Amino acid sequence: MKNRNLEHKDDWGTPAYIIEPLREEFGEMFDPCPLNHNLDLWDGLLIDWKETNFINPPYSRNLKEAFIRKAYEESLKGKVCILLLPVSTSTRVFHEVIYNKAEIRFIRGRVKFSGINTYGQPVNNKCGMFDSMLVIFRGHR
Repeated sequence: MKNRNLEHKDDWGTPAYIIEPLREEFGEMFDPCPLNHNLDLWDGLLIDWKETNFINPPYSRNLKEAFIRKAYEESLKGKVCILLLPVSTSTRVFHEVIYNKAEIRFIRGRVKFSGINTYGQPVNNKCGMFDSMLVIFRGHR
């Protein structure tokens, strides 16, 4: 396997080329799990989200699934929730929560996330080791 110099951790920022077109389409978006935020101040899984939300969740399995389920629950309150996720179409959460309930937009090419590499250096041009998709819950009641 190719060494991508990415440590497996949950703090990777969304690049502007992903977020800016979404801002143009959806307007201002709340981020319930911003990069490097202090969980002692608030936890995105425990608070109410805003009317329009962008979520690049932690990709560790349990947290990713919890944010997907929370986004769906928030959408049932009439909120728009846009998630940036790795493509995983064989998972239970994909079939139970996403498939036939959300708009899915596959992203061409691998997303170049920003974060801190295994050497402690900031990077913003390292591709993830997976394909990505946008999952959009449109806020239907």
